[in-house]
Amino acid sequence: MKVIGLNGSPRKQGNTGYLVRYALEQLENKGIETEYIDLIDYNLGQCTGCYKCVEAKKCVIQDDFLEIFDKMVEADGILLGSPSYHSSMTPMLKAVLDRAGFSGRWYVNDMKSKEDSYEWKGNAFSGKLVAPITVARRAGQNFTFAQILLWATANDCIVPGSTYWNIGVAGKGGAMDACDDAEGKSILNHLADNFEFLLKKINQ
Repeated sequence: MKVIGLNGSPRKQGNTGYLVRYALEQLENKGIETEYIDLIDYNLGQCTGCYKCVEAKKCVIQDDFLEIFDKMVEADGILLGSPSYHSSMTPMLKAVLDRAGFSGRWYVNDMKSKEDSYEWKGNAFSGKLVAPITVARRAGQNFTFAQILLWATANDCIVPGSTYWNIGVAGKGGAMDACDDAEGKSILNHLADNFEFLLKKINQ
C-alpha cells in the first residue's frame, strides 16, 4: 500500500507542505508507504487541448508531467494539497489535475464518434483513494477543497471523509504556522485512520 502527497504550493516549506507531510507521517506510523512531492520542483505546463492523448494513451507534452502521472497511477492513495489563491487551487496543481484527468480517461477508453454515447470503462485513477488538503489564512479553503473533490469524483476515485473538511487555517501576515493548527491536525489524524481502514479493506 502506498499513498503519495502532492504539494501544489510554490512555497516548499509553507503551510500546505507542512500539512501534507503531517498527514503522510500519520500514514507512515501505520505502516503505509508514502512519498511527498513538491510540484514546484518539476517543469509542468498546462493542458493544451490537443487531444493527442486519445491515440497516444498518454499526454504527449514534453515536460515532467509523465513522471508525476506515473507516480499517481502507481499509488493506492493520493493527497492533493493546495493553498487557496483567490478561493482556487494553484495553477500548478490545476495543470497537473487537468492533464491527469484528461489523458487518464483515454488511458483505458477510446473516443467515440459524435453520434455514439459513452459507456466508460473507468480510467487511470479508478478506485484510488483521493483526499484534498487546503489551506488559507482566513477563508477560501472550501472552494479549493470543492475543486479537488470535483476532480476526484469525476475520475472514479474513492473519497475518504474525516471529522470535518481537511482544511488548515494558517499564514496570517505570511506566517508559516500550520503547526499551530491543532484542530486541523486532528482532522488529518482521523483522515489517516480512514485511509488505513479503506486501504486494508480494498487490499484484502
